Amino acid sequence: MEAFGHLMHGFAVALQPVNLAYVFVGCLLGTVIGVLPGIGPAAAIALLLPITYGIEPTSALIMLAGIYYGAMYGGSTTSILINTPGESSSVMTALDGYQMARNGRAGAALAISAIASFIAGTVSVVLLSLLAVPLAGVALKFGPAEYFTLMLFAMTAIAALTGPSLSKGLLSMFLGLMFATIGIDLQSGQQRYTFDLPELQDGIGFIVVVVGLFAIAEVFCGLEDHLKGKSEIIRISGRLWLTRDEWRRSVMPIVRGTGIGFFKGVLPGAGATIATILSYSVERMVSREPQRFGTGMIEGVAGPEAANNASTGGAMVPLLTLGIPGSGSTAVLLAAFIMYGLQPGPLLFEKRPDLVWGLIASMYLGNVVLLVLNLPLVGVFVRLLYIPIGLLLPMVISISAIGIFAVNGNLFELYLALGFGVIGYGFRKLAIPVAPLVLSLVLGGMMEQAFRQAMTISGADVGVFVRSPICVVLLAASVIALSIPLVVPLFKRSALIAAARPAQ
Repeated sequence: MEAFGHLMHGFAVALQPVNLAYVFVGCLLGTVIGVLPGIGPAAAIALLLPITYGIEPTSALIMLAGIYYGAMYGGSTTSILINTPGESSSVMTALDGYQMARNGRAGAALAISAIASFIAGTVSVVLLSLLAVPLAGVALKFGPAEYFTLMLFAMTAIAALTGPSLSKGLLSMFLGLMFATIGIDLQSGQQRYTFDLPELQDGIGFIVVVVGLFAIAEVFCGLEDHLKGKSEIIRISGRLWLTRDEWRRSVMPIVRGTGIGFFKGVLPGAGATIATILSYSVERMVSREPQRFGTGMIEGVAGPEAANNASTGGAMVPLLTLGIPGSGSTAVLLAAFIMYGLQPGPLLFEKRPDLVWGLIASMYLGNVVLLVLNLPLVGVFVRLLYIPIGLLLPMVISISAIGIFAVNGNLFELYLALGFGVIGYGFRKLAIPVAPLVLSLVLGGMMEQAFRQAMTISGADVGVFVRSPICVVLLAASVIALSIPLVVPLFKRSALIAAARPAQ
């Protein structure tokens, strides 16, 4: 009841006309930024932080938070329509969302993305209001060993459960880990696999890899089909809204994705990315037709999108209660707090309850604003698919090039993206899944640092990875994930043999 009273006071703050205007502006800017590949929520907040100088702190933070979850909300659009994820957390949406678009169900994919995001975002803010302090204590129990095993499970799950072949999934994962080692070693300061190229000293950026593997590879495939006379404009079949069957199949993935996204978001690290991986893996494991994932299953859109947006509310828990950022975006938000002379933590709830609860209440309003902004635009967005191939492919190349060049202004990264486009094209021809490579590249550096920290703390004792119950559970889950592609075919074969015997 005390939290409810504080929340009502927060709504009184957030519903002030000036703050309501900042909610709208933040959500609108965030959605536009989310649609553009290359500029993620963290970069967007950092770029727009200077324009908040002189604005009252509560209003400024409300707008910056709107940019944060607005960008998470809008990142699915290009993933679904042109197979171009703008953030690592949108990769899982692209796997089935783009195939739904190719199957003529782009409107349904965009609609369930918006609805799942709204539901998950709203529920995560409710949980943030009620469980912030208790969950912050749980997050403190995760040390380097726990983070290492968590990321190990995330990578093995996606490598084992994406695509029909375990060996190809693991090959893609190991290639991603190899690319993740390129750059300067943070501990020794030595260059690794840079080939004396200064452009590689900072490693290979995520946006370069993902644009190459998804967008440019898609252009190569589209160009090949065009030259062979196989290309055709994607036609939207049926209505733009969801069918009754699609509603039924989406309910539980949204529920599971919301839970996974929020509780993973509470843990500092790549919250949204790992959350979407776990959600996609869970949906594939519980599905009666796991082999159809990657061909346009709506569960593969609903679950990850719910997890993606629920993680935003979860990531605010350690930020507001402990002053610990749960993601790159909340790290920039932490800088904004400090810029205004505010230190997030338990004392902030006592000293500035109007600011904290006003910010939380604005997130409720922001989810409503985002739903109102996005759902009416579904019909506009799907019209992009009617653009002739001769115009669509250059448009994809232009958007991709602008997205890459805008980040660092580095021409070398455009050549790198082209190289990864060739790799992505080869992966498609060989039926090698792309997602494990991208996600192991994203998580590889953090996984390596967590492993080194755990070994340093334990005095190089590998037993540190089995002493914690959390580590044991996650390692067991990794083994199970790797075993599923091997065990399930054996069960199916045994069932077929058993079914054939009575007939004989």
